[in-house]
Amino acid sequence: MVRVPFELLATAPGSAARLGRLQTAHGRIDTPQFMPVGTAGTVRAQRTESLAPAGATMLLANTWHLVQKPGLEVLQAFGGLHRFMGWEGALLTDSGGFQVFSLGEHAKVDDDGMDLRHPLSGRSSRLTPESSVQAQITIGSDIGMVLDHCVASTVSEAVAREAMERTHRWAERSLAARGEAPMGLFGIVQGACFAHLRAESARALSGLPFDGFAIGGLAVGEGKAERELHTAAVAARLPVDRPRYLMGVGTPLDLLEAVHRGVDLFDCILPTSLAQRGRAYTRTGKVELRRGAYRLQEGPLDPACSCEACRRYSRAYLRHLILAGEPLGWTLVGLHNLQFWLDLMARIRAALREGRFLPLYEAEREWLDRADADTPVVPPRPKRRRAPPPEALGRWTVHRSPGFEGAPPFVSIRDGQSGEVMHSVTAPHEEARALYVEQPGLVRLAALGGARPLVVWDVGLGAGTNAMEVVHAWEAAAGPRALHLVSFERDLDALGLALAHHADFPRLRHGGPAGLLASGEWSSSRADIRWQLLHGDALDQLDVAPLPDVILWDPFSFRVDAPLWHRSTFARLRARLGAHPAALYTYSNSTAVRLALLGAGWFVGPGAPTGPKEATTVAWSTAPEGPCFGREWLEKWARSSQRWPADLPEAERPAFEAALRGHPQFADG
Repeated sequence: MVRVPFELLATAPGSAARLGRLQTAHGRIDTPQFMPVGTAGTVRAQRTESLAPAGATMLLANTWHLVQKPGLEVLQAFGGLHRFMGWEGALLTDSGGFQVFSLGEHAKVDDDGMDLRHPLSGRSSRLTPESSVQAQITIGSDIGMVLDHCVASTVSEAVAREAMERTHRWAERSLAARGEAPMGLFGIVQGACFAHLRAESARALSGLPFDGFAIGGLAVGEGKAERELHTAAVAARLPVDRPRYLMGVGTPLDLLEAVHRGVDLFDCILPTSLAQRGRAYTRTGKVELRRGAYRLQEGPLDPACSCEACRRYSRAYLRHLILAGEPLGWTLVGLHNLQFWLDLMARIRAALREGRFLPLYEAEREWLDRADADTPVVPPRPKRRRAPPPEALGRWTVHRSPGFEGAPPFVSIRDGQSGEVMHSVTAPHEEARALYVEQPGLVRLAALGGARPLVVWDVGLGAGTNAMEVVHAWEAAAGPRALHLVSFERDLDALGLALAHHADFPRLRHGGPAGLLASGEWSSSRADIRWQLLHGDALDQLDVAPLPDVILWDPFSFRVDAPLWHRSTFARLRARLGAHPAALYTYSNSTAVRLALLGAGWFVGPGAPTGPKEATTVAWSTAPEGPCFGREWLEKWARSSQRWPADLPEAERPAFEAALRGHPQFADG
């Protein structure tokens, strides 16, 4: 039984392009069609009611993200995602298989399924072909996707074959798991960039009773020509009477080329992600709204467009919104881009109905990807090229993150030995400012003054991010109080590498880091700041450093710096402080770390969120200055599996639990 009937209405002479009609429980989908991406139940920065007038008839959502938030219980209570998000059109859900590729080190695959760890919350979950299909049924998808093993298009043949064969086994399990549910189900062709594997995958899946077929594993590393070659070859091997879906592609020109090669359905985040950066597609070419050329332009973004952004607002105003970081700019330009993508699909369908697709294809491919013809970019005079700085120094390498879930890309430092990244999800300076400047109230402390300097420990200098946010904030405050900043670090190569790439780390464009590396100490000419480096193992320096008032506890990771997270270390630091009050701030929200602090005599409470992380950790050496965890937290700990500090011997656990329950911060809870 075909759950989502597909009718082939016309084919284009001289082309593989097809006009079709797909019938779902939530309406008819005329193909070729583009699906706006609503990963977590929303198209980024767009109101649901704006999408249908722009031409959208089917949206794409992501199963794994919806399982994480809001959770299947919520969606089930609302009768599915359609009602929850207020969308009356059709929904197609990705199975979560792409997350094996996109999450990288946070994903593990075996023959039964995959383990995925959310890089923001740290929450782990498992997907199997069966659980993914069941989740999509609960979501209320009109069309679901089988769980597949997506790998980079550049992998070896052996890796590509293993992933492809696993995808085929999972495809059969997914069909069995669907049972009698009315949801349509698409198989996914894999095989990386190996033509014989792609042919084998298309042949194997075509023999199974799927409602349609997707071409997966493209737009993940290969070039444009290679992608078009494999798209054409796979589409030609898929059943004529079923819809064909090219996953994750692409620009308007990419869509036109894929339609020419026989594809019916598309999805891509580009319309809204490009809008966030101020890039709009128009009939006169791509407009980069950040350019000064548009500062005084009164005309619409695209005179040929009927969207709200083009009807009501000038290019100058849209540029202002983008440069000011106003969300309205993202919304308006995103809506325009979505309509541009959807209007292209409408023009293609009209040409197919009228038998003139090939002339349209030849005409539109000439301008769809060109730069703005009305305000062309004048290329700058070529500069003499300098050799690029090295991408590695010692154990450290430069890590370029594309940004998670639509966030802007950023650059950080990666440990080549452990594979871990400093600030793998949030831009380094944003996290440092939130946790280690705003949370301790350093600007307020600078303004208060004092007879002695405020002593701030920066435990884990790393690439200098935390320390430099403190320096910048103190210099900007220009308060009467002096600052003595003490940085602990045993390996200075991370900072040296970041300084070599100062274009990627603009917060390091300052005399402080270079001065610190040169002599081990630096003083500011803009404010009363003394910055001191204690080079070596932090455990050897704790007893010689001046007593701190504020401690930024930021060792690189649990794996690399395990002793610095142990109860014995926190106890040693607490003993050193004695009656001296100090506040300790750390990015960790680990129960084991909080237990280690409590067991060492600190008062412990929830710290500020960073990015999507709901809370971090704060500790005080004497009286708490903020909310502490109460008995509710203690009882939750008693039921958890993470009950003991990492360095606590098993024989000492009863005594530790007794001491923990007797801790003063739980006395009145």
